[in-house]
Amino acid sequence: MSTPILTIDNVVKHFDITGGFLDQIRFKNGKFKLEKTTVKAVNNVSLSINQGETLSVVGESGCGKSTLARVVMGLYAPNSGQILYSGKRIDNLSHKEMLPFRKKMQMIFQDPYASLNPRKTVQRTLEEPLRFHNPKMSSKKIYDKIEEIMEQVGVDPAWAKRFPHEFSGGQRQRISIARGLILDPELIVADEPVSALDVSIQAQILNLLMETGKKRRLTYLFITHDLSVVQHISTNVAVMYLGNLCELADSGTLFENPRHPYTKALLSAIPKIGETSEKHIKLKGEVPTPIHLPSGCVFHDRCVHANERCVNQIPELLTLDNGTCVACHAVEENRVIS
Repeated sequence: MSTPILTIDNVVKHFDITGGFLDQIRFKNGKFKLEKTTVKAVNNVSLSINQGETLSVVGESGCGKSTLARVVMGLYAPNSGQILYSGKRIDNLSHKEMLPFRKKMQMIFQDPYASLNPRKTVQRTLEEPLRFHNPKMSSKKIYDKIEEIMEQVGVDPAWAKRFPHEFSGGQRQRISIARGLILDPELIVADEPVSALDVSIQAQILNLLMETGKKRRLTYLFITHDLSVVQHISTNVAVMYLGNLCELADSGTLFENPRHPYTKALLSAIPKIGETSEKHIKLKGEVPTPIHLPSGCVFHDRCVHANERCVNQIPELLTLDNGTCVACHAVEENRVIS
């Protein structure tokens, strides 16, 4: 069996947002104590992606999916766990040691206007990584490469001298994709690349990503909250809730037979023609804060299947007969109807 191109092994990422000394002071049980405030964004998440696959990570806003993407790219260092690229650990590498992997791993951000430098033309934006990683590359080859990439993503090369503000949102995202492809990477991490675009433009960008992926045999880690997008592009789907991995399955299996109660609720919320709202699963309560996670299963206070075990014991990720991986005591004990 071939080595996965990307392996995320028990990654934990917490953020200390305590602030100054006065912010740490708490009065409890008649005494003053110092307490730190920590956002538990990602908690012991393990995933792997094989060459040419698209793994989509889905969940509500604040579930930790974008943080996970940034940990993979090295923008955040994990508190614990490992990130491996083709079997080589990369999360503990120095800046210099990481440079060869920068060419292989590229990221497309959610907001192209924020991620593109407003002071640089498209040509400068695309030229910079080429010159940095290929210092011996001639200017002619660089400009030929820029023209080729712009044509591939559907942006007129004659517009290379323009600045980001001179383009529409869809065109800017195409330029962001061009920047991601300019170094011929193997892995693209796409953090909600179509969520800020109109529906018609979303379809164009998604089709562009899929076509490019097939031509170049790219691997995608796709971060999104749009389940219709997930079903359209994914090989496998990972569902996260409050920084924890709830369910992992191939796209067809997950949409046909979701097992985790949270996944069932997410999929029931997708509007369908002719379906009444009575079939929608309505979760009770409010989403807890990642600063104060619930005990046991983080979903237990919103789950109709929760019992005392769910309140006290953290569920492990189990592999079912159909290959689905699910972290749920109720599924393990057959208390959830398939």
